Amino acid sequence: MGGIGMEKNAQEIKNFVKIRYGGLAQERNQSCCAPQEGTAPSCCAPSFSSCCGPNSSCCSPNLTEDLYTLEELENIPGDIADFSLGCGNPTAIAELVEGEVVLDLGSGGGLDCFLAARKVGDNGRVIGLDMTPEMIRLARQNAEKIGAGNIEFRLGEMEHMPVEGNSIDVIISNCVINLSPDKDAVFKEAYRVLKPGGRLCVSDMVLLSELPAGIRESLEQWSGCIAGALEKTVYLDKIRSAGFVKVEAEHNKTPLYIERGTFPEQAASEGQSYVNLADKVASVRVKAFKN
Repeated sequence: MGGIGMEKNAQEIKNFVKIRYGGLAQERNQSCCAPQEGTAPSCCAPSFSSCCGPNSSCCSPNLTEDLYTLEELENIPGDIADFSLGCGNPTAIAELVEGEVVLDLGSGGGLDCFLAARKVGDNGRVIGLDMTPEMIRLARQNAEKIGAGNIEFRLGEMEHMPVEGNSIDVIISNCVINLSPDKDAVFKEAYRVLKPGGRLCVSDMVLLSELPAGIRESLEQWSGCIAGALEKTVYLDKIRSAGFVKVEAEHNKTPLYIERGTFPEQAASEGQSYVNLADKVASVRVKAFKN
């Protein structure tokens, strides 16, 4: 259960993901698609089938409100708070303190960066890293809108972070590492840039059981946070192999819908064109430390 494997070229995967998320950044104000009669609502961007779409109530109702407290979202403009492409809340487990330097991998529109910036204060600093130019522009616009002065957004890839070694106190990431075709490189880079004693605190998607080849080989399902997901123990082993210690993880089964036609092996209720993958894919919260 290792995800898409070598069937797809890594650069092909990256290019597809970049185009998809660039489109999401450009269309951030679009509402959920209206469902056709007799079907479940399609809340994700066209061709998306997971909780990585904006306002993705196909995962669970009011996804942002499920992941973040009202206190956390206080004074965050609605168009920023509602643009949640994640599956968790990494700042909730990061235990951030005043003065720390935080790196957000796959920072998107910047929501988790803005929450982290509040916790580290003016003496701290947050770096948002994203490989999509459209997301970087959106995040910078959002930062200007809320007057966040202790945040910077950098264009770059997780596998080759434009970040100095031993310079980061905490790395956070929200449903993004699964999108990388080379997760070993991501975790090795994470280890490199963290200070000794620094911590990795991520929310991501993992597999609970095997996916059909049709799903694993689908670029659309890769960009939808499903095909690139690893089996939970494999995911954690890669973190340990990068050098991390005290690796802790907790997963939650979350309603996750996909079009029935792309997963015919899974049964759907009569008259429904969507099936629930909660027994196949789950969100996971992981915390690990650099020696």
